[in-house]
Amino acid sequence: MSRIEERFKSLNGNKALVAFFTAGDPDMSASKEIFSVIEQSGADIIEIGVPFSDPLADGPTIQASSHRSLQNGTTLKKIIQLVVTIRSQSNLPIVLMSSFNPVFVYGQKAFVEDAVKAGVDGVILPDLPPEEAEEFLGYADAKNLDTIFLLAPTSTPERIKRIGEVSKGFIYYVSLTGTTGTKTELPQNLEEKVTAIKDKVKLPVLVGFGISGPEQACEAAKHSDGVIIGSAIVKLIASHSDPEARNRKISEFISGIKNSLTNSS
Repeated sequence: MSRIEERFKSLNGNKALVAFFTAGDPDMSASKEIFSVIEQSGADIIEIGVPFSDPLADGPTIQASSHRSLQNGTTLKKIIQLVVTIRSQSNLPIVLMSSFNPVFVYGQKAFVEDAVKAGVDGVILPDLPPEEAEEFLGYADAKNLDTIFLLAPTSTPERIKRIGEVSKGFIYYVSLTGTTGTKTELPQNLEEKVTAIKDKVKLPVLVGFGISGPEQACEAAKHSDGVIIGSAIVKLIASHSDPEARNRKISEFISGIKNSLTNSS
């Protein structure tokens, strides 16, 4: 059983909180600290973003964080080493979220082997559809690395079925078409869409894109198995240059979201 699967099992029906931040923003040392703050504040799984110069689905907030990180010299190899350092102190499930290009350049087999050895539990590659993922899935499945695929409001029943067959860990439901970012309200058809997915897949279904606070998280969790929050966290990191203030704000935010999810369960 993977660490991700174990985490969902340990929740006993409570809703999961997955938190995202971009590695290397503002720097690698801060990233290690930010991971620790997010973990201690109640996140169940942490997504570490791999910066890329031409991302597919990132909105302006995460694009800006990726740019800052790349300017600092962040690479995929350095991020894997960051995971090694984190893993010596934490057993929380870690997921890397990356465009496929850095993985392809690294070498698919080498990436999977190094990531698993470092302690990575799962990977999300938004621009790698299952039809083109056979080689990667072969390496990942052999090493028990969970490959997490995305579904969207436009996904057909056939696509939902296909993603349900190949995805491991959980299903990432993109609640909005377009790019990531915080929104003022969730789509009205969220319940209908998530219910249709849950009828066809066995894995937990988590809602991401556009969730900016406890109220939205609570609403999204009513219809799903949990939420994924990224842009709101990245925005907090960008807006606080003082590490102490940054960590306090992140902690307050994550704790507030987790409390709202606990109350909604």
